[in-house]
Amino acid sequence: MTVSMLQQAPQEETITIRDLTLDPYPIYQRLRREAPVVRVKSLGRTMLTRAEDTKYVKDNPGIFSSNDPKTPMQRAFRAHTLMRKDGAEHAREREAMAPTFTGRNIKGCWEGIYTKIAEDFVAGLPRGETVDLFPALAGPFAARCLKHLLGIPEASDDDMQRWSQILIDGAGNFGFTDELFAQCDAANDEMDALFRAAIPRHKADPNPSALSVMVNAEDPIPESQIFSNIKIAIGGGINEPRDALLTILYGLFTNPEQLAEAKDKALWGQAFEEGVRWVAPIQASSRLVLEDTEIRGHLIPKGDTVMTIQASACRDEEIFEDGESFNIFRERKPHQAFGNGPHFCQGTHIARRMLANIMLPMLFDRFPNMTLSDSEPVNFYGFGFRGPRNLPVTLN
Repeated sequence: MTVSMLQQAPQEETITIRDLTLDPYPIYQRLRREAPVVRVKSLGRTMLTRAEDTKYVKDNPGIFSSNDPKTPMQRAFRAHTLMRKDGAEHAREREAMAPTFTGRNIKGCWEGIYTKIAEDFVAGLPRGETVDLFPALAGPFAARCLKHLLGIPEASDDDMQRWSQILIDGAGNFGFTDELFAQCDAANDEMDALFRAAIPRHKADPNPSALSVMVNAEDPIPESQIFSNIKIAIGGGINEPRDALLTILYGLFTNPEQLAEAKDKALWGQAFEEGVRWVAPIQASSRLVLEDTEIRGHLIPKGDTVMTIQASACRDEEIFEDGESFNIFRERKPHQAFGNGPHFCQGTHIARRMLANIMLPMLFDRFPNMTLSDSEPVNFYGFGFRGPRNLPVTLN
Protein backbone atom coordinates (compact mmCIF):
# COMPACT_ATOMS: atom_id res chain seq x y z
CA MET A 1 0.00 0.00 0.00
CA THR A 2 1.37 3.42 -0.96
CA VAL A 3 1.29 6.36 1.44
CA SER A 4 -1.40 8.09 -0.61
CA MET A 5 -3.75 5.11 -0.10
CA LEU A 6 -3.65 5.39 3.70
CA GLN A 7 -6.48 6.97 5.64
CA GLN A 8 -5.96 10.32 7.29
CA ALA A 9 -5.99 10.65 11.06
CA PRO A 10 -9.36 10.67 12.84
CA GLN A 11 -10.86 14.05 13.71
CA GLU A 12 -11.44 15.15 17.31
CA GLU A 13 -14.22 17.74 17.53
CA THR A 14 -14.69 18.11 21.30
CA ILE A 15 -11.29 19.47 22.37
CA THR A 16 -11.23 23.26 22.68
CA ILE A 17 -8.31 25.65 22.95
CA ARG A 18 -9.71 26.67 26.34
CA ASP A 19 -9.50 23.03 27.50
CA LEU A 20 -5.88 22.85 26.38
CA THR A 21 -5.07 26.13 28.08
CA LEU A 22 -6.60 25.29 31.44
CA ASP A 23 -5.80 21.58 31.93
CA PRO A 24 -4.25 19.79 28.94
CA TYR A 25 -2.61 16.81 30.61
CA PRO A 26 -5.69 14.56 31.02
CA ILE A 27 -6.44 15.22 27.35
CA TYR A 28 -2.91 14.28 26.28
CA GLN A 29 -3.00 11.14 28.42
CA ARG A 30 -6.23 10.05 26.74
CA LEU A 31 -4.91 10.82 23.26
CA ARG A 32 -1.69 8.87 23.82
CA ARG A 33 -3.84 5.90 24.74
CA GLU A 34 -6.65 6.21 22.19
CA ALA A 35 -5.54 8.43 19.28
CA PRO A 36 -1.88 9.49 19.32
CA VAL A 37 -2.29 10.92 15.81
CA VAL A 38 -5.45 12.99 15.63
CA ARG A 39 -6.85 15.95 13.72
CA VAL A 40 -8.02 18.54 16.27
CA LYS A 41 -10.76 20.65 14.70
CA SER A 42 -10.35 23.66 16.99
CA LEU A 43 -6.66 23.93 16.08
CA GLY A 44 -6.89 23.01 12.41
CA ARG A 45 -3.85 20.82 12.93
CA THR A 46 -2.87 17.19 13.28
CA MET A 47 -1.75 16.68 16.87
CA LEU A 48 1.01 14.22 17.78
CA THR A 49 1.25 13.19 21.44
CA ARG A 50 3.73 10.27 21.49
CA ALA A 51 7.43 10.96 22.11
CA GLU A 52 8.56 8.78 19.20
CA ASP A 53 6.45 10.81 16.77
CA THR A 54 7.32 14.26 18.08
CA LYS A 55 11.02 13.43 17.90
CA TYR A 56 10.63 12.04 14.37
CA VAL A 57 9.06 15.27 13.18
CA LYS A 58 11.72 17.52 14.76
CA ASP A 59 14.55 15.34 13.46
CA ASN A 60 13.33 15.47 9.85
CA PRO A 61 13.11 19.10 8.67
CA GLY A 62 13.24 17.90 5.07
CA ILE A 63 9.71 16.54 5.52
CA PHE A 64 8.39 18.79 8.29
CA SER A 65 9.29 22.43 7.74
CA SER A 66 9.43 25.11 10.41
CA ASN A 67 8.24 27.60 7.79
CA ASP A 68 4.54 27.28 8.54
CA PRO A 69 2.78 30.15 6.70
CA LYS A 70 -0.39 29.70 8.75
CA THR A 71 1.11 30.94 12.01
CA PRO A 72 0.87 34.61 13.07
CA MET A 73 4.51 34.79 14.19
CA GLN A 74 5.80 36.68 11.16
CA ARG A 75 3.11 39.35 11.56
CA ALA A 76 3.71 39.60 15.32
CA PHE A 77 7.50 39.96 15.02
CA ARG A 78 7.39 41.92 11.74
CA ALA A 79 10.06 39.52 10.51
CA HIS A 80 10.59 36.06 9.11
CA THR A 81 12.37 34.76 12.20
CA LEU A 82 14.85 31.91 12.48
CA MET A 83 12.15 29.95 14.32
CA ARG A 84 10.38 29.64 10.97
CA LYS A 85 13.43 28.76 8.89
CA ASP A 86 15.28 25.55 8.07
CA GLY A 87 18.56 24.41 6.56
CA ALA A 88 21.41 26.79 5.78
CA GLU A 89 19.34 29.92 6.34
CA HIS A 90 18.35 28.81 9.83
CA ALA A 91 21.87 27.63 10.64
CA ARG A 92 23.46 30.95 9.62
CA GLU A 93 21.15 33.02 11.81
CA ARG A 94 21.41 30.60 14.73
CA GLU A 95 25.20 30.51 14.51
CA ALA A 96 25.29 34.32 14.52
CA MET A 97 24.38 34.23 18.23
CA ALA A 98 26.26 31.03 19.09
CA PRO A 99 29.40 32.68 20.58
CA THR A 100 27.25 34.13 23.36
CA PHE A 101 26.27 30.63 24.49
CA THR A 102 29.68 28.92 24.52
CA GLY A 103 30.76 27.12 27.67
CA ARG A 104 33.65 29.56 28.03
CA ASN A 105 31.33 32.58 28.04
CA ILE A 106 28.75 30.92 30.28
CA LYS A 107 31.41 30.15 32.89
CA GLY A 108 33.64 33.17 32.37
CA CYS A 109 31.00 35.86 31.94
CA TRP A 110 27.36 35.02 32.50
CA GLU A 111 27.70 32.88 35.62
CA GLY A 112 29.25 35.74 37.58
CA ILE A 113 26.71 38.28 36.34
CA TYR A 114 23.78 35.96 37.02
CA THR A 115 25.05 35.13 40.51
CA LYS A 116 25.19 38.83 41.40
CA ILE A 117 21.69 39.37 39.98
CA ALA A 118 20.38 36.40 41.98
CA GLU A 119 22.03 37.69 45.16
CA ASP A 120 20.36 41.07 44.72
CA PHE A 121 16.90 39.55 44.25
CA VAL A 122 17.16 36.97 47.03
CA ALA A 123 18.54 39.55 49.48
CA GLY A 124 15.54 41.74 48.77
CA LEU A 125 12.97 39.09 49.71
CA PRO A 126 11.42 39.79 53.15
CA ARG A 127 12.11 37.15 55.80
CA GLY A 128 9.06 35.76 57.54
CA GLU A 129 6.57 37.21 55.07
CA THR A 130 4.36 35.57 52.47
CA VAL A 131 5.09 36.70 48.91
CA ASP A 132 4.17 35.64 45.40
CA LEU A 133 7.41 34.51 43.76
CA PHE A 134 6.07 35.09 40.23
CA PRO A 135 6.28 38.91 40.37
CA ALA A 136 8.71 39.12 43.29
CA LEU A 137 11.45 36.87 41.91
CA ALA A 138 10.94 34.54 38.95
CA GLY A 139 9.79 37.06 36.34
CA PRO A 140 12.18 39.95 37.02
CA PHE A 141 15.14 37.63 37.69
CA ALA A 142 14.70 36.02 34.26
CA ALA A 143 14.24 39.43 32.62
CA ARG A 144 17.33 40.97 34.20
CA CYS A 145 19.55 38.01 33.34
CA LEU A 146 18.29 38.04 29.76
CA LYS A 147 18.82 41.73 29.12
CA HIS A 148 22.51 41.37 30.08
CA LEU A 149 22.87 38.27 27.91
CA LEU A 150 21.35 40.11 24.95
CA GLY A 151 23.37 43.30 25.42
CA ILE A 152 20.52 45.65 26.33
CA PRO A 153 21.01 46.22 30.09
CA GLU A 154 19.40 49.65 29.79
CA ALA A 155 16.00 48.01 29.21
CA SER A 156 13.87 47.88 32.35
CA ASP A 157 12.81 44.57 33.88
CA ASP A 158 9.19 45.62 33.41
CA ASP A 159 9.65 46.47 29.73
CA MET A 160 11.41 43.16 29.08
CA GLN A 161 8.55 41.22 30.66
CA ARG A 162 5.94 43.32 28.87
CA TRP A 163 7.59 42.89 25.47
CA SER A 164 7.97 39.17 26.05
CA GLN A 165 4.31 38.68 26.84
CA ILE A 166 3.18 40.80 23.89
CA LEU A 167 5.35 38.79 21.49
CA ILE A 168 4.09 35.51 22.94
CA ASP A 169 0.48 36.68 22.67
CA GLY A 170 1.07 37.89 19.13
CA ALA A 171 2.73 34.65 18.03
CA GLY A 172 -0.31 32.82 19.40
CA ASN A 173 -2.83 35.20 17.84
CA PHE A 174 -4.40 32.55 15.62
CA GLY A 175 -7.56 34.65 15.45
CA PHE A 176 -5.46 37.39 13.80
CA THR A 177 -7.12 40.10 15.88
CA ASP A 178 -6.04 43.64 15.05
CA GLU A 179 -5.80 44.73 18.69
CA LEU A 180 -3.10 42.20 19.55
CA PHE A 181 -1.09 43.01 16.45
CA ALA A 182 -1.33 46.73 17.25
CA GLN A 183 0.29 45.98 20.61
CA CYS A 184 2.98 44.01 18.78
CA ASP A 185 3.63 46.94 16.44
CA ALA A 186 4.09 49.35 19.35
CA ALA A 187 6.40 46.92 21.16
CA ASN A 188 8.42 46.33 17.98
CA ASP A 189 8.90 50.08 17.56
CA GLU A 190 10.17 50.37 21.14
CA MET A 191 12.53 47.41 20.80
CA ASP A 192 13.89 48.51 17.41
CA ALA A 193 14.70 51.96 18.80
CA LEU A 194 16.47 50.46 21.82
CA PHE A 195 18.51 48.01 19.74
CA ARG A 196 19.51 50.70 17.23
CA ALA A 197 20.65 53.04 19.99
CA ALA A 198 22.76 50.28 21.58
CA ILE A 199 24.69 49.31 18.44
CA PRO A 200 27.33 52.11 18.55
CA ARG A 201 28.21 51.16 22.13
CA HIS A 202 28.72 47.52 21.14
CA LYS A 203 30.83 48.44 18.12
CA ALA A 204 33.03 50.63 20.30
CA ASP A 205 33.31 48.05 23.07
CA PRO A 206 32.75 44.47 21.84
CA ASN A 207 31.63 41.95 24.45
CA PRO A 208 30.08 38.45 24.62
CA SER A 209 26.44 39.64 24.54
CA ALA A 210 24.25 38.50 21.67
CA LEU A 211 23.78 41.94 20.13
CA SER A 212 27.51 42.62 20.30
CA VAL A 213 28.65 39.34 18.73
CA MET A 214 26.14 39.75 15.90
CA VAL A 215 26.96 43.37 14.98
CA ASN A 216 30.72 42.73 15.25
CA ALA A 217 30.78 39.51 13.21
CA GLU A 218 33.14 39.35 10.21
CA ASP A 219 30.18 38.59 7.97
CA PRO A 220 27.17 39.91 9.90
CA ILE A 221 23.62 38.92 9.12
CA PRO A 222 21.32 41.83 8.11
CA GLU A 223 20.26 44.23 10.85
CA SER A 224 16.63 43.19 10.44
CA GLN A 225 17.57 39.60 11.26
CA ILE A 226 19.80 40.66 14.15
CA PHE A 227 16.79 42.44 15.61
CA SER A 228 14.48 39.48 15.02
CA ASN A 229 16.98 37.15 16.72
CA ILE A 230 16.98 39.39 19.80
CA LYS A 231 13.18 39.48 19.77
CA ILE A 232 12.95 35.69 19.57
CA ALA A 233 15.18 35.54 22.64
CA ILE A 234 12.98 38.07 24.45
CA GLY A 235 9.87 36.12 23.48
CA GLY A 236 11.18 32.83 24.84
CA GLY A 237 14.02 33.66 27.20
CA ILE A 238 11.93 35.07 30.03
CA ASN A 239 8.95 32.76 30.31
CA GLU A 240 11.00 29.56 30.04
CA PRO A 241 13.34 30.05 33.05
CA ARG A 242 10.57 31.86 34.94
CA ASP A 243 8.05 29.07 34.48
CA ALA A 244 10.66 26.37 35.04
CA LEU A 245 11.73 27.89 38.36
CA LEU A 246 8.16 28.18 39.63
CA THR A 247 7.27 24.66 38.46
CA ILE A 248 10.33 23.14 40.14
CA LEU A 249 9.56 24.93 43.39
CA TYR A 250 5.92 23.84 43.30
CA GLY A 251 6.94 20.23 42.62
CA LEU A 252 9.35 20.29 45.55
CA PHE A 253 6.93 21.99 47.96
CA THR A 254 4.21 19.45 47.20
CA ASN A 255 6.64 16.54 47.66
CA PRO A 256 8.35 17.37 50.97
CA GLU A 257 10.41 14.17 51.10
CA GLN A 258 11.95 15.11 47.75
CA LEU A 259 12.57 18.66 48.93
CA ALA A 260 14.35 17.38 52.04
CA GLU A 261 16.64 15.17 49.94
CA ALA A 262 17.28 17.96 47.43
CA LYS A 263 18.37 20.31 50.21
CA ASP A 264 20.40 17.67 52.04
CA LYS A 265 22.23 16.33 48.98
CA ALA A 266 22.08 19.38 46.68
CA LEU A 267 20.03 17.54 44.06
CA TRP A 268 19.19 20.74 42.22
CA GLY A 269 20.23 19.41 38.83
CA GLN A 270 17.83 16.48 39.19
CA ALA A 271 15.11 18.84 40.36
CA PHE A 272 15.66 21.03 37.29
CA GLU A 273 15.43 18.15 34.81
CA GLU A 274 12.34 16.73 36.49
CA GLY A 275 10.59 20.08 36.67
CA VAL A 276 10.97 20.87 32.97
CA ARG A 277 9.98 17.30 32.07
CA TRP A 278 6.89 17.37 34.30
CA VAL A 279 5.58 20.68 32.94
CA ALA A 280 7.49 21.60 29.80
CA PRO A 281 7.72 25.42 29.54
CA ILE A 282 7.28 25.14 25.75
CA GLN A 283 4.42 22.72 25.30
CA ALA A 284 3.77 22.58 21.56
CA SER A 285 5.30 23.39 18.17
CA SER A 286 3.97 23.42 14.60
CA ARG A 287 5.54 22.08 11.41
CA LEU A 288 4.38 22.29 7.78
CA VAL A 289 4.28 18.94 5.96
CA LEU A 290 6.27 19.15 2.70
CA GLU A 291 5.33 15.77 1.23
CA ASP A 292 2.82 13.01 1.81
CA THR A 293 4.09 10.90 4.68
CA GLU A 294 2.88 8.32 7.18
CA ILE A 295 2.78 8.31 10.97
CA ARG A 296 1.35 5.31 12.85
CA GLY A 297 -0.48 4.08 9.77
CA HIS A 298 -2.13 7.42 8.99
CA LEU A 299 -1.60 9.58 5.91
CA ILE A 300 -0.19 12.98 6.81
CA PRO A 301 -0.77 14.84 3.55
CA LYS A 302 1.46 17.45 1.97
CA GLY A 303 0.32 20.90 3.05
CA ASP A 304 -1.02 19.74 6.41
CA THR A 305 0.28 21.25 9.64
CA VAL A 306 1.31 18.91 12.42
CA MET A 307 1.55 20.03 16.02
CA THR A 308 4.10 18.20 18.14
CA ILE A 309 3.12 18.18 21.80
CA GLN A 310 6.38 18.16 23.76
CA ALA A 311 4.34 18.40 26.97
CA SER A 312 2.79 15.02 26.20
CA ALA A 313 6.03 13.47 24.94
CA CYS A 314 7.63 14.31 28.28
CA ARG A 315 5.03 12.18 30.08
CA ASP A 316 4.83 9.34 27.55
CA GLU A 317 4.28 6.00 29.31
CA GLU A 318 6.52 4.29 26.76
CA ILE A 319 9.47 6.20 28.26
CA PHE A 320 8.56 7.50 31.72
CA GLU A 321 7.07 5.33 34.45
CA ASP A 322 4.29 7.27 36.20
CA GLY A 323 5.13 10.30 34.10
CA GLU A 324 2.21 12.28 35.50
CA SER A 325 3.96 12.60 38.87
CA PHE A 326 6.86 14.82 39.92
CA ASN A 327 9.75 12.62 41.02
CA ILE A 328 13.34 13.85 41.15
CA PHE A 329 14.50 10.30 41.89
CA ARG A 330 13.20 8.80 38.65
CA GLU A 331 15.56 7.05 36.27
CA ARG A 332 17.25 9.63 34.06
CA LYS A 333 15.98 9.43 30.49
CA PRO A 334 16.06 11.99 27.67
CA HIS A 335 13.10 14.36 27.60
CA GLN A 336 11.97 16.83 24.94
CA ALA A 337 11.29 19.88 27.10
CA PHE A 338 13.83 21.89 25.11
CA GLY A 339 12.99 20.31 21.78
CA ASN A 340 15.39 18.34 19.61
CA GLY A 341 16.85 18.48 16.14
CA PRO A 342 18.13 21.70 14.50
CA HIS A 343 15.80 23.88 16.59
CA PHE A 344 16.94 22.53 19.97
CA CYS A 345 16.71 25.45 22.42
CA GLN A 346 19.94 27.44 22.29
CA GLY A 347 19.59 28.71 25.85
CA THR A 348 19.22 25.30 27.51
CA HIS A 349 22.62 25.25 29.20
CA ILE A 350 22.26 28.80 30.47
CA ALA A 351 18.82 27.99 31.91
CA ARG A 352 20.29 24.99 33.76
CA ARG A 353 23.08 27.16 35.15
CA MET A 354 20.69 29.96 36.16
CA LEU A 355 18.37 27.71 38.10
CA ALA A 356 20.17 24.52 39.18
CA ASN A 357 23.57 26.07 39.90
CA ILE A 358 22.60 29.53 41.10
CA MET A 359 19.03 30.35 42.08
CA LEU A 360 17.73 27.15 43.69
CA PRO A 361 20.65 26.56 46.09
CA MET A 362 20.85 30.26 46.92
CA LEU A 363 17.13 30.54 47.63
CA PHE A 364 17.05 27.58 50.01
CA ASP A 365 20.30 28.63 51.65
CA ARG A 366 18.69 31.93 52.67
CA PHE A 367 15.23 30.48 53.36
CA PRO A 368 15.83 26.82 54.34
CA ASN A 369 12.33 26.40 55.78
CA MET A 370 10.48 28.18 52.98
CA THR A 371 7.01 26.67 52.50
CA LEU A 372 4.14 26.89 50.06
CA SER A 373 1.44 29.15 51.45
CA ASP A 374 -2.20 28.08 51.49
CA SER A 375 -3.32 31.69 51.03
CA GLU A 376 -4.41 30.95 47.45
CA PRO A 377 -4.31 27.98 45.06
CA VAL A 378 -1.46 27.78 42.56
CA ASN A 379 -2.79 28.28 39.04
CA PHE A 380 -1.01 26.63 36.10
CA TYR A 381 -2.00 28.17 32.77
CA GLY A 382 -1.16 28.03 29.09
CA PHE A 383 -1.28 25.89 25.94
CA GLY A 384 1.76 26.78 23.81
CA PHE A 385 3.69 27.95 26.86
CA ARG A 386 2.77 26.74 30.35
CA GLY A 387 3.68 27.44 33.94
CA PRO A 388 2.31 28.68 37.27
CA ARG A 389 0.80 32.17 37.19
CA ASN A 390 1.43 32.51 40.91
CA LEU A 391 3.42 30.84 43.67
CA PRO A 392 2.68 32.18 47.17
CA VAL A 393 5.36 31.13 49.66
CA THR A 394 6.21 31.96 53.26
CA LEU A 395 9.88 32.90 53.52
CA ASN A 396 10.95 31.11 56.70
